Amino acid sequence: MVAPMRAFHSDAVSLMLPPGHTFPQSKYRLLREHFEAQPGLLRMAPAEPASEAELALVHTPDYVDAVLLGRLSAAQQREIGFPWSPQMAERSRRSVGASIAAARAALLEGEGVAANMAGGTHHAYADKGSGYCVFNDVAVATRLMQAEWHRRQGPAAGLLRVLVIDLDVHQGNGTAAIFREDDSVFTFSMHGAKNFPFRKETSDLDVDLADGCADAEYLAALDVALQQIEQRIAPQLPGLAFYLAGADPHEGDRLGRLKLSSAGLLARDEKVLAWLGQRRIPVALSMAGGYGHDLADTVACQVNTLQAAARAQQVWQQQAMQE
Repeated sequence: MVAPMRAFHSDAVSLMLPPGHTFPQSKYRLLREHFEAQPGLLRMAPAEPASEAELALVHTPDYVDAVLLGRLSAAQQREIGFPWSPQMAERSRRSVGASIAAARAALLEGEGVAANMAGGTHHAYADKGSGYCVFNDVAVATRLMQAEWHRRQGPAAGLLRVLVIDLDVHQGNGTAAIFREDDSVFTFSMHGAKNFPFRKETSDLDVDLADGCADAEYLAALDVALQQIEQRIAPQLPGLAFYLAGADPHEGDRLGRLKLSSAGLLARDEKVLAWLGQRRIPVALSMAGGYGHDLADTVACQVNTLQAAARAQQVWQQQAMQE
């Protein structure tokens, strides 16, 4: 009997947001409650907070201190989009901790596939936050997994190579900037050309999509991009992938400007997970963005993503038992 996929959540700490704030933080609780009502589909656990030392693998000490000690300026808080509070700092640390835990489960504990039920905070730079992103969870988890992999495998194994597949509707500008000069991390972002951030960074592979892009065009572009990634990273495949499975390309999203159906988003997820699974690349998922006019639509899309990941994890484990 194969155990269900592991998934880590960080919604126990609530952001202190003013009335009418546009960030839909309740979606994380609703997502967790959906799977709590159907026990056995996921092995869920609360995430531990990332430590200051772990955050400092990516973020500057001054910025880490500003977040944790409440020293963010008014301008810094406006760029992030959240007012500072102890809860904001703690929740941000736990969101990073969830991606760390998912990456450990997928890579170091042999699960193959695991998930952060939040995360995907890809607008955070080394020295600042932006666009509802305080710390960059994928970047911190990448650096920590590279260190832990090297310590476990020894120098002969070489540096762990990492692939970031960012399919949030907004470009992963912070992640691209952090890894700009790093050949060990390949960053891929497919996003709305005219959407935030309006000044894009340069990923290893960027695919810009026109407003109104729907299922067929999107999935065809993804096929081409995956072929390009394989050509560019061959012959040495990455040892770990992070997949930002944003729900905001959905046709019902307030901020997305694309027109993917729920079925199209699920096909996207299955395509990425199958591509990684066929190459035996462990993957840690994060849910990234989702701002539906009807929040139930966003939650339903992310339920589909986690169910697809859980199926991929079962296939991974069954193949592992046959090896």
